[in-house]
Amino acid sequence: MDTSGRPSAVQLILLGTSSAVAAALYSVYRHKVQAARELKGAKKIHLGEDLKSILTDAPGKCVPYAVIEGAVRSVKETLNSQFVENCKGVIQRLTLQEHKMVWNRTTHLWNDCEKIIHQRTNTVPFDLVPHEEGTGVAVRVLKPLDSADLGLETVYEKFHPTIQSFTDVIGHYISGERPKGIQETEEMLKVGATITGVGELVLDNNSIRLQPPKQGLQYYLSSQDFDTLLQRQESSVKLWKILTVIFGFATCATLFFILRRQYLHRRERQRMKQMQEEFRLHEARLLGAATEEERETLKNACVVCLSSVKSCVFLECGHVCSCSECYQALPEPKKCPICRQEIVRVVPLYNS
Repeated sequence: MDTSGRPSAVQLILLGTSSAVAAALYSVYRHKVQAARELKGAKKIHLGEDLKSILTDAPGKCVPYAVIEGAVRSVKETLNSQFVENCKGVIQRLTLQEHKMVWNRTTHLWNDCEKIIHQRTNTVPFDLVPHEEGTGVAVRVLKPLDSADLGLETVYEKFHPTIQSFTDVIGHYISGERPKGIQETEEMLKVGATITGVGELVLDNNSIRLQPPKQGLQYYLSSQDFDTLLQRQESSVKLWKILTVIFGFATCATLFFILRRQYLHRRERQRMKQMQEEFRLHEARLLGAATEEERETLKNACVVCLSSVKSCVFLECGHVCSCSECYQALPEPKKCPICRQEIVRVVPLYNS
């Protein structure tokens, strides 16, 4: 806070930043709460022979938000793993990720940094079918890549370290980046894997589809069971709630600090104004009762002790109001008794 009592730029930036972060966290928290509440209210439907009759009786032959669990079965062809033999799936994701160390000029430390340099996802049509054989019921899964929780399993992972020469090491230290290597990963949704799907269940021309729900509801294709999925979402809500409370408290504390500093500064100004007024009244009474010679002496008297002669010029404010003994007795940090501005240096005053 500056001498005028207004908040400093740093304080305003800190308050604005903490307020913006708290507002963003609260927005995410509200979204997480809504998603967990909607997931908890989703209708559980058993993937069995009576599924078509359930959808036939539903309004519009549709359940807007349903939970269904089944095994993955490819419709026609399957995807083969590039690295693992006899590993087949319906979704395949290949990722190349660069790992390196980056020099932080602020903390003067090397920090780990990861960057995806290439990623490709392949899909083929697939159904969810019951674990029991011979039921003849299948649910076609549409737009699986739109799901918020795609239950892919890592089937292959290998790290290829970077080979560096002495010249490369010197160059990396100069540039501030030290490559560690490339990590190659393959993830797949295997044929036969158990998947929990949460979305819109529709009966259309004797075929059943699971597709992304409308009205902004979350779409899930998770390898976890429904109870575990729901528990994870509720745990996420608690985490975002804690973060929101922390940053909300930080915003309130910052605002309280700024308002308290303003209040104390205003009270100090009022106290100094009252002291100056009392000093003027006291000086007027002394001048009224003093002789001509005593009046000249009082005009040049130190405003602190009213006995010694003023002998100091305070910079940068320029006030001449104190003797050297009273200046030495001022508490640290030394401030001018008249304007309360911090004293940078003192110049002796010589009266000829």
